[in-house]
Amino acid sequence: MSDDQYQAVRNSTQHFYWKLFVSTFLISAFTVGGGFVIIPLLRAKYVDEYGWLDDKETLNLVSIAQSMPGVVACNSAIILGYRMAGIRGALTALLATILPPLVTICVIAVFYSAVAQNAYAQYILKGMQCGATAIIASVAYDLLKKQLKKRLALPLVIIAGTFVANYCFDINLMLLILIDAVIGLALMRDKRFS
Repeated sequence: MSDDQYQAVRNSTQHFYWKLFVSTFLISAFTVGGGFVIIPLLRAKYVDEYGWLDDKETLNLVSIAQSMPGVVACNSAIILGYRMAGIRGALTALLATILPPLVTICVIAVFYSAVAQNAYAQYILKGMQCGATAIIASVAYDLLKKQLKKRLALPLVIIAGTFVANYCFDINLMLLILIDAVIGLALMRDKRFS
């Protein structure tokens, strides 16, 4: 490889990591409402805009991230970053995910009394919560729509049963996730469910 070719590869690699860092940093900086809000934003950026991953692979990786202990946003960033660029990609995405909340928490800690009592800050947070709720509802709708298109009864029964058990009977969500995992392992091995 010539020096020019080596430099071109090096520059494109550096450009990729910078693009990964900046896009993940911005997503993390404007994500309010918990880890589940970051998932559709990561999908929109990595799948729809950049084409680095496909939709099915992203959903599978995010499902793994959700089932792991820890913060969903960090788990998702680590897994998606690793899939795209190995250890360096995972570390880049993790750093970009952690920095915005870390900076925000440090600033709020310094000015806590001013922020906690500020009516405008409270209005801003309430508005952001409404936006986060809409994003989570949008993700739920998209996932439900995909399951409805498959026209398979078992996934729809699992979705409805989990919702009813949690919402109406207040059954612990972690227990429901474990039950759903056992059902998936026992009954959803057929290729039509993938």
